Order: sequence, then structure tokens, then C-alpha cells
Amino acid sequence: MKDLGNLMKQAQVMQQKLQEAQARLAQTLIEGSAGNDLVKVTLSGSNDLKSVVLDESLMQPGDGELVADLIVAAHADAKRKLDAASAEMMKDVAGPLAGMGGGFPGLKF
Repeated sequence: MKDLGNLMKQAQVMQQKLQEAQARLAQTLIEGSAGNDLVKVTLSGSNDLKSVVLDESLMQPGDGELVADLIVAAHADAKRKLDAASAEMMKDVAGPLAGMGGGFPGLKF
């Protein structure tokens, strides 16, 4: 039973760290880009699109489809970076329990 009590304490500490990490992640801004930085987007840690910056050279008639594709690609780049930052943060939070990620529904390590 002593080990179970210790495990419960570790789980409580991990839950506290997880909440702190989620708060930090929500404040994080991640930039993604596409087309040699012709399009840049910024995502918040909560996946909200915060900004889109388009190079003026893209403002030509007939370039709408290209611009749309570059925005999607820049968003995908930012999302990949955000997912990597989130995974790293959660790995740091999990510490010695990182190998148990499958045992906690909704948590990804």
C-alpha cells in the first residue's frame, strides 16, 4: 500500500505540472511559414489562428489559389511545430511516468 500512496502523490504532482504546462502552452505563439516565407501564420498554443502575413508579391490577379495553398501549408507548418512543442512540454511534465502515457486517457506523452 505504501507504493500506491507514493504513486498517488506522484500523480497529483504530475497533474499540477500538467496544468501549469497547459497554461504556459496556451500563452505560446508559434509561427509557421510557406513559400520561402511569402506566407506566415501565427498560432496560439490553444490552436487559435492569431495572424496571417502575406508578402505583397502575392497580391496579383489570378494568384488566389496559390495564396490559399500557401496559407494552408503555413498553417500545417505551424501546427506541426505546435504539436512538437506540446509533446516536449508534456514529456517534461511526465518525468518518470512518461512511459505510462497510454495508461492515462486523454494524455499524450
